Parts: sequence; structure tokens; C-alpha cells
Amino acid sequence: MTLKKYNPITPGTRFKLGVSRAEITTDTPERSLLAPIHKSGGRNRTGKMTMRQLGGGHKRRYRIIDFKRDKDGIPATVKTIEYDPNRSAYIALICYADGEKRYMLAPHGLKVGDQVLSGPKAPPNTGNCLLLKEIPLGTSIHAIELAPGKGAVLVRSAGTSATLLGREERYAVIKLPSGETRRVLLTCKAVMGTCSNPDHGLEKLGKAGAKRWTGKRPRVRGVAMNPVDHPMGGGEGRASGGHPRSRTGIFAKGQKTRNKKKHSTQLIISRRKTTN
Repeated sequence: MTLKKYNPITPGTRFKLGVSRAEITTDTPERSLLAPIHKSGGRNRTGKMTMRQLGGGHKRRYRIIDFKRDKDGIPATVKTIEYDPNRSAYIALICYADGEKRYMLAPHGLKVGDQVLSGPKAPPNTGNCLLLKEIPLGTSIHAIELAPGKGAVLVRSAGTSATLLGREERYAVIKLPSGETRRVLLTCKAVMGTCSNPDHGLEKLGKAGAKRWTGKRPRVRGVAMNPVDHPMGGGEGRASGGHPRSRTGIFAKGQKTRNKKKHSTQLIISRRKTTN
């Protein structure tokens, strides 16, 4: 994968930096795996704006992703690698031996024609889904379950991967991309390899209009507002606004927001690295 620089034929392309997307093999999704997406534009049922900075954007259709990978023991062949407008990673259309088609998150390096398998007899190859108790230590994994059978919820973004560090009784010790080390039940599933599209974080949109295409509207800085609108507003000239905080007064740096009574706190070995 390589970055793509554009000729400055317009102001919007002068600083634009994209991804070549050479891995993508088709631009036509599987119709049977599409679902509609209903947008609210940040408004409630009476039309009142309840969420700022939302609205507009290109029309999308949801791709139904198989996060559970529950067809154990049945090999599947990768048919296409596709772009998904609803997530940063690419997706792969796989066709099982019994004819069923499903979408899965595409690991980095997966190609059309490759075989993927899930279940206890699956080898630890890229794209295969195994239980954490069957995965070799020190390997990179993604699409990790937090509860057995509920589907993957961790490490699903482009270019991310976690590392399986060890096993303790009925838990696996995993280091997440954030730097957090936590325990996950050995009966949970994970997919081998690193998530696709690793250069996603290096992309530059090039112009404000490209951000509007994603469904995001302009955001006004708190220091540019009046005191009635934001705790950091007001003052003479270019005032700093004091300690950075949200519109509701929650400090942006240093204030802990995690619930101390949360059940999963006891499963966290070391918290993620934060910088103040």
C-alpha cells in the first residue's frame, strides 16, 4: 500500500493526500448484504437540534459484517476486497463451501482466492478466527470478542492490532493498541493478523468540503464563543479561555471520567498511556 499525492490543479488537491487503494478489487457491493442507513442530521423527532456538528454527507448503505465468525469448520474463499464507507478498514466478501456469502473485516495481506477458516481446527493463519486459548503467544490479532458469542468489539479500526501476551487461569492477557493491558476470557474469539488499510491515518482530506462529505459540519472553538455559550468563552482580545474543558464543564485534560464501580475494571491490568 502506498500513499497517493495529487497534482495541485485545484486548491483542494494541493495538500490532499490519499491512499492508492490498490487492494480493492471491485466497487460493486453484494446486494444481499446491504441494509439502509437512516440519518437524523442531529435532530430529534420534533426537529430540534440535539447534537451539534452533524448533518449532510454522502448517502450510504450499511454492509452487514459477520463479527461473530460462527460457521466453524467450513472453509471459505475470499471473493473480493471492498471499500466500506462506514468504517476505516476494508472488508472482504467470503463465500463458504455451502454457498453462503458473508462480509468480514479484511486483514492486511489478505488476497482474493485465499482460504479462511474459523473454529478449533483452524490453523493460525492470517484471516482465520480462533479461540484465544488456541492462538500462539506473541501473535498479532484483531476483531476480539469481550463476551463469548457476542461478536468482535475490540481492535476493528484500520491498521490496528493487539498482541496476545500470555494466559492466566481462564483469561488471556492482551495488550491493546491504546497501550492498555487487560484480561479477556479464553473462550472468546479473535482473528489472526492486523486490520487492513494501515495508511488510513496518513490521509489528508485537502479541503473543508471533503469533511462535509463525511457527514460532519463545522465546529466552533470554545474560546471563540461568548461566556453564555461556553465556559472558555469571553474575555478581552485573544484570551486563552483557562483550563480546556467541554461545553458542560468537564475538563479535557486530567479529569478521570471512568466509573470506578465498573465491573470490567478488575480485568484491566494496566491503563492506557495518557499524556496531560
